[in-house]
Amino acid sequence: MTDATPPTFDADDFMARYRAYEERASALHPANKAALFAALAATGITSVTVTFDGYGDSGQIEGFAAKAGDSDAELPDTPVELAGTSFGSDEIVRTTNPLPDAIEAFCYRVLESKHGGWENNEGAYGEFVLDVAAGTVEFDFNYRIETSENYFYEL
Repeated sequence: MTDATPPTFDADDFMARYRAYEERASALHPANKAALFAALAATGITSVTVTFDGYGDSGQIEGFAAKAGDSDAELPDTPVELAGTSFGSDEIVRTTNPLPDAIEAFCYRVLESKHGGWENNEGAYGEFVLDVAAGTVEFDFNYRIETSENYFYEL
């Protein structure tokens, strides 16, 4: 005979595990940023603008615009190692990908950590600007919000 008691969901435990995951994931951003910037500097790329757009439960990186000084540049396939983690696992996984894929992965990870669900419903759009000389990543994020106003009168 089996126990007919349904499993219980402990919301506090789940939230504690999720916060721990978010902390692990966010702690990886500085080292991943440093790896990207080292690869970009070694190839002469001075800045990269990455645009994203999402709505209706899907979202994607729209494109890259790389610069070497004032000139447009192509992103080379230089290998870059990034660290990542998954919810439910304490393991840090290192993967090596070509520079464009590594930039995309970095941007998706930042999107998830700062605005999880950014692609849902009306979604969001924006861009990342990686400034190699300044050592900065500017993240410009815009939510799309649909509003409604209701007025009801009974006279």
